[in-house]
Amino acid sequence: MKRYGLIGKTLGYSFSKTFFERFFQENNIEAIFENIEIPSISGVDEVLRSGYSGLCVTIPYKESIIPFLDELSDEARSIGAVNVVKFTDRGYVGYNTDAFGFQQSIKPFLTNQHERAIILGTGGASKSVAFVLKNLGIDVLHISRNPSQEAQFSYEAINEHMIRACKLIVNTTPVGTFPQVDEYIELPFQELTTEHLVVDLVYNPPKSMFLKKAQEAGAVILNGQSMLEQQALKAWEVWEA
Repeated sequence: MKRYGLIGKTLGYSFSKTFFERFFQENNIEAIFENIEIPSISGVDEVLRSGYSGLCVTIPYKESIIPFLDELSDEARSIGAVNVVKFTDRGYVGYNTDAFGFQQSIKPFLTNQHERAIILGTGGASKSVAFVLKNLGIDVLHISRNPSQEAQFSYEAINEHMIRACKLIVNTTPVGTFPQVDEYIELPFQELTTEHLVVDLVYNPPKSMFLKKAQEAGAVILNGQSMLEQQALKAWEVWEA
């Protein structure tokens, strides 16, 4: 029986195992899916040698896993983050299906108002989101705890002018994920309008405190559930190709 798994640090919040177990059952696939918690990326060496047929990668290892891989897909190399590992005759190959998942999930919600976006966070997930938005011709501002590059700003720098100018806001951080469901990133929520689309890649809970406050202000909201499902189906395509 084939074994697949998700590599992360803490995975109690993740629905990936449930998703793939249901997918395997519905499609009569003899396989199992496991959560693989490792305290640091150094543990990934042993995981890679443990007989899995394919792996997913989540926070906080989407970037730090890259040196352990033998090859990257063109997209993963361009993005600088990996969330899927395929085992091949050439070795361990890293792919990025997050970008595909995000694009599929956000497409129905985009309007001509969404010319500029704010991305909260600068980790692996944010790189996938930025890759998609830039390819769609959307200008991106990055919000970081430690801004160090052009078009990066601190959380303290977020103001009403920024919110008014950027009608798309995407939270790529894990803030507000179960069990810390009362936590959220502070914004001038009162500046949000019905023209704003606020996306939170958090999907557990289905409506984070961040999304609740955005919705109360009148914004259209979207969580990360659809992205999770779309990227997972794409991961299966990668493994089976």
